[in-house]
Amino acid sequence: MGKRKTPEQIADEQRRYALASGAHTPEEFELLLSDPNQAIRAVAAANPDADDEVLARFARDRFWGARIEVASHPNASRRTLLSMLESDPRKRGVVHHAARERLESDGVVFDEAGHPLLPPTDGERG
Repeated sequence: MGKRKTPEQIADEQRRYALASGAHTPEEFELLLSDPNQAIRAVAAANPDADDEVLARFARDRFWGARIEVASHPNASRRTLLSMLESDPRKRGVVHHAARERLESDGVVFDEAGHPLLPPTDGERG
């Protein structure tokens, strides 16, 4: 059986949850990106004030729960969502599928192999 949290640890965790749900500034989000509690990171990734720059960083979180929050976040850019896709079908899990579903809802079409078919960017047009 694990150790019980002290009242101080519980209070600190509650403070960090409140910060995660109420963060507004890049500095506040910066503190949360490395929080040891994966659930707190997921709450921060779901925060409506998270911009795409913050979401792109949460998209690389080691915990899939935070990445799922990014995939459904309205502020996540197409670039961030595309970065969450797995090219290897054997590695495609819930995060890949959530990102793909969001991209499809935004009009991105996928080929039979599951790769997005995107129009060329301005730099690729000849």
